[in-house]
Amino acid sequence: MSTKLYGIKNCDTVRAARRWLESHDVDFAFQDVRDTPLKAEQLTTWLQRLGLDALVNKRSTTWKQLSEEQRHTLSEDSAVALLLEHPTLMKRPLLDTGSALHLGFKAADYQSLFTHHTL
Repeated sequence: MSTKLYGIKNCDTVRAARRWLESHDVDFAFQDVRDTPLKAEQLTTWLQRLGLDALVNKRSTTWKQLSEEQRHTLSEDSAVALLLEHPTLMKRPLLDTGSALHLGFKAADYQSLFTHHTL
């Protein structure tokens, strides 16, 4: 199994993504990023592939609770440390199919993703 879904278990969007994957018989593993922290190397790779603006949720409550300095000095280097300390800063869910990364959940996007990829 190479498909992995990252998020937090009490997030409505993550729950919807999990239900979709289960109802479409997609074999996947779920990692709650609060219960099982991400690794710095993994976050660095995601930042390189997705970009800072895509991965960091600047509309989240966690973002709004950061200091002005933390928000204004955000860079790829500082983002790794911030995401390790505050995993809920990550946009979610993040789906890793082994060949593609996808942020967020829309049923039509997942349908297209799993129709066009062989897992």
